[in-house]
Amino acid sequence: MDREELADFLRHCRARLEPSDVGLAAGPRRRTAGLRREEVAQLTGMSADYYTRLEQARGSRPSRQMLTALARALRLSRDGRDHLFHLAGEEPPRERHGSVHVRPGLMLILDRLHDAPAQVMSDWGEVLAQNAMAAALVGESGPGRNIIRGYFTEPALRALFPPEDQAEHARSHVAQLRAVLAARPDDPEPAALVAELRAVSEEFSTLWDQHEVETRHAKVKRFVHPVVGLLELDCEILLSSGEGQFLVVHSARPGTEAHQRLELLRVVGLQDLTVSR
Repeated sequence: MDREELADFLRHCRARLEPSDVGLAAGPRRRTAGLRREEVAQLTGMSADYYTRLEQARGSRPSRQMLTALARALRLSRDGRDHLFHLAGEEPPRERHGSVHVRPGLMLILDRLHDAPAQVMSDWGEVLAQNAMAAALVGESGPGRNIIRGYFTEPALRALFPPEDQAEHARSHVAQLRAVLAARPDDPEPAALVAELRAVSEEFSTLWDQHEVETRHAKVKRFVHPVVGLLELDCEILLSSGEGQFLVVHSARPGTEAHQRLELLRVVGLQDLTVSR
């Protein structure tokens, strides 16, 4: 690990970004250009103290997950991400199948969606990036979070949906995962997820044996939020060509009750996130 070079690279990358570039409010006048260290730490999910030590060439070696989070927070290109990994003494990811690196252009679109919950996801359920509205709606997701695993192993995630909708969500998750595995049978990560869930979830195993296949498509989804109540939202799926990634955007038609509740979530939910951070 080249601590001095890594620290210098991080400082320069941070200085090139403005708050608006990453979906943050500028706030009071800034004495220097670029993001604050605390803002980079917030975007990556690490402590501000640890990120400061990295920039001061005093930090311990970051994990691969943390390097991936830093690359996304600093809006690095794939080449920039690989350079970051090399400076930290790690081999860059070699992605033979679906990429886990979100292109800066896609992150820019995500950052501009201030009033609609949106997430970038892999085709096999990993949450690669999310905006603040998505975090307010479904909870914050860090690196390695997989919504299909969570749906079958975490009751709190399933409780985000009305009880009468949960069986359909389970069926759809399994059918989508089977479509991915059929398209990429030699991809070890979706295959490992299937093996894991078959071992721990009788429901998943039963649905898997039904051999349903379904790709992601636009639909209406209902969410149960503890503060704003039931939200019936249009779910649009935008494919990032060649990357095995999707931009998932939830919205409500203006004038509807769901739109009013989504506006309330934007106010109340984001305040709750700020307090929790």
